Amino acid sequence: MWRAVVRSAVVGAVLCVSSAVLPGRVAVAAPNVPAYAFADDVRSAPAATGTTGAARLEPGATYRSSLQGDDGEDGEGKAYYRLELDGTSNVYVSVTAIPRAGATLSAGDGISVSVQDADSVTCSSDSVTVGAALSPQPLTAWGARELLPPGTGLCQKAGTYYVVVERTGTGTGSGEEETDLSDGRSWDLELAPVSEAPLAKAAATSVPEVWDSATPTLPVDEPVAVRGGAGFAEAAAVKQGVRSDEIVPGQTLFYKVPVDWGQQLSATVDLGSADKNSGYVVDALDLTLYNPVRASVKDVGIGYGGSQKSASLPPVPPVGYTNRYAPTDPTKSLRFAGSYYLVVHLAAQVADRFGEGPYGLTLRVRLGGGTQAGPGYARQSVPRGFFDVGAPDPVPSGGEGLAGADASGDGAAGGDPAMKAVAVGGIGTGSVLLMVLGVWTLTARRRAAAQMRVNAQNPTA
Repeated sequence: MWRAVVRSAVVGAVLCVSSAVLPGRVAVAAPNVPAYAFADDVRSAPAATGTTGAARLEPGATYRSSLQGDDGEDGEGKAYYRLELDGTSNVYVSVTAIPRAGATLSAGDGISVSVQDADSVTCSSDSVTVGAALSPQPLTAWGARELLPPGTGLCQKAGTYYVVVERTGTGTGSGEEETDLSDGRSWDLELAPVSEAPLAKAAATSVPEVWDSATPTLPVDEPVAVRGGAGFAEAAAVKQGVRSDEIVPGQTLFYKVPVDWGQQLSATVDLGSADKNSGYVVDALDLTLYNPVRASVKDVGIGYGGSQKSASLPPVPPVGYTNRYAPTDPTKSLRFAGSYYLVVHLAAQVADRFGEGPYGLTLRVRLGGGTQAGPGYARQSVPRGFFDVGAPDPVPSGGEGLAGADASGDGAAGGDPAMKAVAVGGIGTGSVLLMVLGVWTLTARRRAAAQMRVNAQNPTA
C-alpha cells in the first residue's frame, strides 16, 4: 500500500512541476500552420527606438523581441540592441523575423540587420525579403563584428556596439482578420548572438582556389521518416541519407546537419504530386542553406503545377576556416564547422490552387570531402562547442516508434519539452521523496525496536 501511495505522489508531483516549467508557445495564427518555435530558454529583449536604453545581448543566449512597421514617423520600423565586445573575438548576431501567418506582403517586404560601433560606423550589413512567393515565412538576416588581419577592416576595437534591425519594403504586414493596424504590423524577432574565439596560432589567409564543383550524386536509399522542426532551436537532426516528411502550405520546416571541417554538403528536396492540377504557383517551394550562425549560404526556389518537383542546392565548397577571406558568398559563409541548417518553405498560395495538403516531402543529404583537423582555437566559443561536430543526438529506446526520432539517431533537437520537464521535475521531486522515505523508514525501524524491547521486558502467557 505504501508503495502505491509513493508512486501516486511521485506522478502527481512530477506533473505539477512539469506544468510549471513548460515553456510558453506563440499561438498559431492560421489554421494548419504551426507557429514558429522559439528556443525553450529564450530571454526577453525589448526593442529600443534608439541607442539610448538599448537592451544588452550576451553571446550564447537567445532573445525574443518584436519589430513594428514603418509608418513614416521617426524611430518607427527600427529596433536597437547593444553589444559589449572585447578586442579578440568575432561576434555574429542572427535575427529571424516572423511575419504573421495570413499577412498581406509585397515582394520587397523584409528586414535589414547591421552592426555599428559607437561612432555610427557600419561594421556589417545584411538584408532579406519575402520574394516572389509573397508567402509569410521566417526571414533571417545577420550582422557581425569581425576581427580581420591587422591593418584591414573597420570595428576592430573593444567597446560598445549596436545591432540595428529595420523593416524594409512597402507592405503593411497586417493580417486579414486584424483591424488594429499598428498591432498587425508587429513582427516577432528571435536574436541569437554567438562569439568565436581567436586562433591559438596565426593561420594563412589564402582561400583554396580549386574544389570539386561537379554536381554530386545524392543518395537513393529507402526514406526514413523524420519530423522537421518549427524553428532553428527545434531543427530536426539529420545525417547523410534520405528522409521523408510532410508539409502544409504556409509551413516552414527546419533541419540541421553536422558538417565538419573539410566536408562538402549537398542537398535536394522533392515535393510530391497533388491530388488535383489547377494552375501554377511561382516560387512555390524554397530550400535555403544556413551556416551555424544562421547566415544564408545558398538557396533555390521552384514553381509548382501539381506534379512532383525537385529542387537542388547548387554545389558549394567544402567547409574551411580560410573561406572567410573569400570576396563573396557562398564560399565566404562556409567558414565554420558545426550544425548547418536546411530550411524548407511551402508557399501559402499552394493551398488555393491544389488544396491544404499535407504534401509529401523527401530530403536527400550528402556529405562529400574528407574530414580535416580544426584551425586550433585559443579557447572555447560561446556557447561552448558551438563550432564543433559532436556525437549525434541521443535517441530513446524504440527508435522509429518515437515522434521526431528514428533508429539512425535523427530527431528534433532538444527533444520533447514536456518530457524534459517531466524528467527534470522527476529528478528533483524524486530526490525529495527519497529523503522523506528515508526518514519514515528510520523512524519506523526505531519504533519497532522499541516495541520489541517493551515486549521482552513484559512477557505475556
